[in-house]
Amino acid sequence: MSGSVLPNNGLDAGSRRATSRRDVALVIVLLAVITALHFMTDTSAQSMTMHLLYRKLYYVPIMYAGFAFGLRGGLVAAVAASLLFAPHARVAMGGLIGPDVDNLYEIVMFLATGALFGWIRDLEERKTTDLWVVKLQLESAYRTLEERAIQLVNIQDYTQSILRSITSGVLTVGPDGSVATANPAAERILGMPEAEMVPRRLGVLFSSDGGIDAGLSRLLSGRVPRLVMDTQVVTRADLTVHMQVGMSRMRDVNGRLLGAVVTFDDVSEVRALTDQLIRTDRLAAMGELTAGVAHEVRNPLGIIRASVQLLEVADGDVARIGEAAGVIKQEIDRLDKVIKALLDFGRPSAPTLRPTDVESVVTDVVLFTRRFANQWRVEIETEFAAGVPLVAADADQLKQVLVNLISNSVQAMEEAGGTITVRVWDDDDLVFVSVADTGPGIPAEALPKVFDPFYSTRDDGTGLGLTIVHRIIDQHGGRIDVESSPGTGTRFTVAVPASRSGGDRS
Repeated sequence: MSGSVLPNNGLDAGSRRATSRRDVALVIVLLAVITALHFMTDTSAQSMTMHLLYRKLYYVPIMYAGFAFGLRGGLVAAVAASLLFAPHARVAMGGLIGPDVDNLYEIVMFLATGALFGWIRDLEERKTTDLWVVKLQLESAYRTLEERAIQLVNIQDYTQSILRSITSGVLTVGPDGSVATANPAAERILGMPEAEMVPRRLGVLFSSDGGIDAGLSRLLSGRVPRLVMDTQVVTRADLTVHMQVGMSRMRDVNGRLLGAVVTFDDVSEVRALTDQLIRTDRLAAMGELTAGVAHEVRNPLGIIRASVQLLEVADGDVARIGEAAGVIKQEIDRLDKVIKALLDFGRPSAPTLRPTDVESVVTDVVLFTRRFANQWRVEIETEFAAGVPLVAADADQLKQVLVNLISNSVQAMEEAGGTITVRVWDDDDLVFVSVADTGPGIPAEALPKVFDPFYSTRDDGTGLGLTIVHRIIDQHGGRIDVESSPGTGTRFTVAVPASRSGGDRS
């Protein structure tokens, strides 16, 4: 076999050649000695027994040659023995064949014996070669397997080193939600060793899990491919921890579900700093709000003061008195509008969160805003994705948000008309509602200020509408984003969490 290392009984090429020469010499010597014995023994009837014995002795070099050199060697030795024995058999042993002579049969047996023993030797050598090749293949496979095992051990050690070093808690769970492994950071955050976690279900590791177990069940059931949660838990050691939790499913190369990986970080300190920054921002916002209120109130008061001064010098002029009184009423109404919006902003009612069908909310809002929009040649279109889940929301406050956004879009297009598209869809754990118009858009420098108190692009606006919208969405645990540029219209996108217990919209 080309390229293979075959067995050689531990001998090198020179030793094998020397052994072959020795075997050839031994076969030749044996044939010569046996033939000489034939010729040295007389041919009398009394000596015929010895000749028969000598004839049998030819089998020794034939068999030896067959075992030493295989089929070819056995046949060569058998032919040589036949050629050496035939002349003596024909002259001294009654010929090759006859009624009482079996010399030809013996020659045939020489050839058969040489062929048989040579074939057996070749067969054994082929089997030995095959076994040797298999041995080499097994040794190679073992070395490869050993190398792979060493690599796997190194990778495992490296992975374990990473898991031991990172500050995030990492848990692996099986398809049934039971904990399989936990890194040291998880032990530190949860306040219990890995031996106490395995194989308990993830939810029982907490006195209050903040919805982690329910989220894991949704993940393992295939309803979501991954999950990110910001929640507060209480550990078995009665420690309250604010956690950022991430979950993702584990699958093997064939797609079979192995379980999930759960990572979590203790963000209690970050949350405390965030709350402090929020308080600072609130104080700053309060200062801006105070300045805005002063500005919004001062202007009407100034106009009312000037109107009162006109009344003082009116000298009974009915026209001037009526004009001044109308201005005073108008400015008082404006003050009342500002105060009402300010009260709505300053004392918002807490939302009553219930599983709510967003499509129904949007349909209701569009129904009673469409007539107002049609007056300004504005069309309202809706797009609803299939299978959108219910959301945890206060339906009335959600309607207030959408009415405000649609009204702003209508007012932005009241000169030239246009189209408002309200679209509803979902992604992971959030349900999205976008309100997009084809109006003039918002300048880039004004875009960051649209949610600020008392900021308005309209002369008759209070600047609190979008601020109230932003607060309502915050109270729902959601977010609101705005995209706009001059000439391309404006899109407001609201995202609110899906209801954990409401299921899909039926």
